[in-house]
Amino acid sequence: MTSVATGASATDAARAARLSAGALDDDARMRRVHWCLRIGASACFIGHGAFGVITKAAWVPYFAVAGIPSDMAYALMPVVGTVDIVMGIAVLLSPRPVVLLYMVVWAMWTALLRPLAGEAAFETMERAGNYGVPLALLLLVGRPRGWRAWLRAPEGPPADRATIARVLQWTTALLLFGHGALAAITRKPLFATQYAALGLPAVVAPVIGYAEMLASVLVVFLPSAWLLIGIAVWKVATEALFPIAGAPMWEFIERGGSYAAPLALALLWMTSGTPDSDPNFAEGRSP
Repeated sequence: MTSVATGASATDAARAARLSAGALDDDARMRRVHWCLRIGASACFIGHGAFGVITKAAWVPYFAVAGIPSDMAYALMPVVGTVDIVMGIAVLLSPRPVVLLYMVVWAMWTALLRPLAGEAAFETMERAGNYGVPLALLLLVGRPRGWRAWLRAPEGPPADRATIARVLQWTTALLLFGHGALAAITRKPLFATQYAALGLPAVVAPVIGYAEMLASVLVVFLPSAWLLIGIAVWKVATEALFPIAGAPMWEFIERGGSYAAPLALALLWMTSGTPDSDPNFAEGRSP
């Protein structure tokens, strides 16, 4: 009887050790997801803000949507840019819920300004990383308990992992589909210019665009961690064409959310699997 009890105790101890190690691994993985989203949101706002400080002429039509004339627009751009940079630094130092909420609302509004100014709706989709990443981070840091908690460090429980995963999944699908559609459907001249910097003919732009649209469908219906890692690498490579083609480096930095969304989702799924294969996702439970 003693040997049986000793064996059972050893088995329980081993099981407890495995569970403890698994919990530590899970915590470490979620910290990586957290920092991936945090850096992505910060880069997006710092890069976007830099264009305000240097008064990007392409912003003038967006101010016109609100009835602001060009001379006043140029005067306001550095103010808007400075606020964006402050928000980007703030989320990097301490992701307060009120800052993340501001990021979501402001990024969504600036993305919607594109079609309101006469551009394709795909422009809003392509910028899904700008608003989807801070939204996912807001869900991850936890819901504030009371209005004062919006100004303090997060203290509430995070949203269930399934919700965070779905936000990142649709964010990735939207930004990829929008980017592809701008090349394949609207034939935005920018892409031909970028590929020309690599010595490629303009005809490759729509082909690549359709491939990106197909990849966005796979993200929705056949997702996998390795597919998402590939998308993250692809986004870094394609957005790097901005500085290669002679655009300011801020163009690459501003798209931090486009890299963070697929990478964070891949990290979320690396050990847990997809929502359909992991009980925590399938049943909507927190880790």
